[in-house]
Amino acid sequence: MGKNIDLVFGGYELRITKVYQLIYHINDLLFALVFLVGSFLFFSEATTFYGTWLFVIGSLQMFIRPVIALTHQVHVNRTRKQRKEEAGQQGTRAVRVRKGSRTYKL
Repeated sequence: MGKNIDLVFGGYELRITKVYQLIYHINDLLFALVFLVGSFLFFSEATTFYGTWLFVIGSLQMFIRPVIALTHQVHVNRTRKQRKEEAGQQGTRAVRVRKGSRTYKL
């Protein structure tokens, strides 16, 4: 992450990214927990049915991961387009590029 360049449009994109990162990490923690519990349930034949369902739920959560990432990208792209349109109407450019501790105005 240290080599990434963050494009910031009035602070909106950074906030959007942080929200989606939080959702992504919560989903990761939940599906890791579901798979862990499901694995323990496979130790006993009496709980194998429940373990199987937890694996199905965990698999659905793995499917959700790219959906979260795709939704984030769509949201950011819409925000970029909206900010460019607003900046164009005002005759200014509201775009800053932040790399490390340096900020560059475009």
